[in-house]
Amino acid sequence: MLARLQRYALARFALSKNFSTPDAIALVWFGGFNLAALLAFAFDKWLAGRAARRVAESTLVWLGALGGWPGGWLGMKLFRHKTVKRSFQFKYALALLPFAAEIWVWWHWR
Repeated sequence: MLARLQRYALARFALSKNFSTPDAIALVWFGGFNLAALLAFAFDKWLAGRAARRVAESTLVWLGALGGWPGGWLGMKLFRHKTVKRSFQFKYALALLPFAAEIWVWWHWR
């Protein structure tokens, strides 16, 4: 519910500032995925401390690749989570490629 309200508020803000439609969509898209990635890293860190079933690494990588790469990176640094495991860091670094491609496409087709 809270995430839905945040997306709605973000969309209203974007549209109220006379953004073009592609810019508003990009703002909501990237903002939503960044928030989701940050929260996923926080939730996974919380689960790790309780020896519970964890968030799959592939989910974290996909959230980064689909637009939440900065939010995931911030989550890694802020929560000191997944910062030692080199195999995950390599996968997450590769997720930067599709994220950068999304930014490039948005920037050139807006």
